[in-house]
Amino acid sequence: MSDPQDLFRRAIAAREVQDLGGALNAILMAAKAAPNDPNVALGLAQISFEAGLDAADLYGRAAQLQPQRIDLQRSRATALAAEGRQSEGEALLEDGLFKNPGWIDGHRCLSGMRATGGDTNFARSFSAAVARDPENFSLRMAWFHVLAMAKLWDEARAVIADAEQCLGERQASLLGKLFIASESGEAAHDPALFDAVEHVSDVGLDIARVRHFLRGGQIERARDVCLRHLGKPAMRAFWSYLSLAWRLLGDRQVEWLNAGMRDVRSFDLDFTPSELRELATTLRRLHTMQQPWHEQSVRGGTQTERPLLLRIDPVIAGARQRIENAVQHYIAGLPQNDPAHPLLAAPRGRFLFAGSWSVRLRPGGFHAMHTHPMGWISSALYVTVPEGADLGPEPAGHLQFGSPPPELNLQLNPYGAIEPKPGRLALFPSTMWHGTVPFADGERMTIAFDVIPTAPQFS
Repeated sequence: MSDPQDLFRRAIAAREVQDLGGALNAILMAAKAAPNDPNVALGLAQISFEAGLDAADLYGRAAQLQPQRIDLQRSRATALAAEGRQSEGEALLEDGLFKNPGWIDGHRCLSGMRATGGDTNFARSFSAAVARDPENFSLRMAWFHVLAMAKLWDEARAVIADAEQCLGERQASLLGKLFIASESGEAAHDPALFDAVEHVSDVGLDIARVRHFLRGGQIERARDVCLRHLGKPAMRAFWSYLSLAWRLLGDRQVEWLNAGMRDVRSFDLDFTPSELRELATTLRRLHTMQQPWHEQSVRGGTQTERPLLLRIDPVIAGARQRIENAVQHYIAGLPQNDPAHPLLAAPRGRFLFAGSWSVRLRPGGFHAMHTHPMGWISSALYVTVPEGADLGPEPAGHLQFGSPPPELNLQLNPYGAIEPKPGRLALFPSTMWHGTVPFADGERMTIAFDVIPTAPQFS
């Protein structure tokens, strides 16, 4: 029998190149050879989870071997929810939070689990924890962020007001108040709203500044905030906003950046109708949530968790192979390398999935305008699409590109759109604004993913 540490290293190497079948084979042999090795036990749980297998009990075993690692209880709770045992997952997190009220990641996980389960009082664990640990300012601000992501502005204001009454104003609470004032509409057009924190350097604050300046017509200020991140990894979060500023200013550099629909392509993959029906059946079983996460673009539907395209399910694997072939064709057809461009600077070799998921939209559902700043190339593969009157008049259900988020109130038209059809894969730059038009009735289900180049120069 091979050395368990060698098997463990083989498993990790296979996982890093997203060969989950090879990783699973190696880690299973390692676990058989070294059943009490904590790293092997954790590796078995993580690889099993990512491969789409039941992993809650495996995380439980890993937690037994490393009782000091509270994060393993969060992983176990997530796995329990994914296996349809959400009440057990919530109970596990509640127990951990009772013992550790300042465990912020546990609160976030529990809040997300409750929100996607349809619980409107999803953030209540924070209230109990703050009552027990009232001087924990970080805990209070985490509570604020969870509420703000859900756009529960009154509740978020109340959390900050109470924090400042008890502990005084701090930079984080001040920035929180500015964020609410801008995003809620309370002071959306106050040109001086952010002037008092001009000296504060923070990427998240700069995103808030840019959105505020665009919304209020201070386009040059928005552009200048974006440009100060050029050459830095954080710039990927600003390219999409810079494109809006350039368009509004009539700057021709936007043609270099976006080139209209030049880098948006569609591929009609060779699925048979029966293969698409089988894929749809497989995906429906994975849509166990009732509501989307608050921070997502999904409106009127659900999104799966776990990395979808890493599952070892043969139906998913067959779709992945077709997807990979199309991505390779897309990359091969890109314009020549441009070291300053967020899409064209990346190396053209192998790629990895940075994330993959399925979205199932209900009647009237859509995606809000958004981007994927952590990706390089993004996507939508249509598995089911309403037909005829169920879809509605054109452009119902279409995937549109280039329009700004409506809450910014910018009068810019989309560059174009892709019509949804079963088996059609849309590929486009991750930094490009995209969203969908609501449809009338039926089901619209997709597979979506981001890819990144394997070379470390990606930024």
